[in-house]
Formats: sequence, C-alpha cells, structure tokens
Amino acid sequence: MTDDKKLNALVVEDSPPMRKMIVFALSRVRELSVVEADDGVDALRRIASTKFDIIITDINMPILDGLKLVKRLRADEAYRSVPIIIITTEGAEEDRQRALALGANAYITKPIQAPQVIQLVRETLSLHEG
Repeated sequence: MTDDKKLNALVVEDSPPMRKMIVFALSRVRELSVVEADDGVDALRRIASTKFDIIITDINMPILDGLKLVKRLRADEAYRSVPIIIITTEGAEEDRQRALALGANAYITKPIQAPQVIQLVRETLSLHEG
C-alpha cells in the first residue's frame, strides 16, 4: 500500500466520548483515514458519498441501530464484503450471535481498550505493525 492511498474507516457511535476514544485509537493506525457518524442514518448519508473499507458501529443508537445498519449494508452490493466490527454494551451471547448472523465480522463488548480496537482493526484489514 502506498502512503497516499489510505483505507477509509467509518466509526458509527452515538456517544461522543466513546466515538472520540475509538477515533483516537484508530488515528494510531497510519493506513487509515477515519470518518465519524453519530448514528445509523448519519452513517448511511456518509456511505452514499464515500466508499469505506471497514465500518465500526455501536448497536444501541437512535432511529437506525447498529444491527439494522449491518443488515442494510449486507443487502448493498458495494458493502456485502466490507468488514463490520460491532462495539457494544450488549454482552449477551444471543446479541453476539444475532450480529454475526446478520453479517458482522467481529463483536466486542464495552468497556474496550484502545489497543484491543487497534489490534482487531489491523487483523481484520490484514495490516501489519510498522
């Protein structure tokens, strides 16, 4: 990958402090350019104008939640195979299974640590350290 071609990451999270933490963590992955969305509807608006290489989303959001967003994206030809990581407070196994069944690639529960997010994104995108 050349330095001028960054991968686009979309962080969809309605809690500003949590969104900032995820964005800050991802800013340490130099191959990524990060865009923020504050809910599923905002995410769809951003997706309409930009092609994203990975999407990180919360589940519990107003109007269009993360699971509906995953379902919507998996129905879209352009986003059928784009990795989606869910970061949520929903720790129940059935929530995890439902998200993965809808097409999420990974599911992690809050509280999260920046290194955990960075590692998962690197693994998902097959990016190597340094």
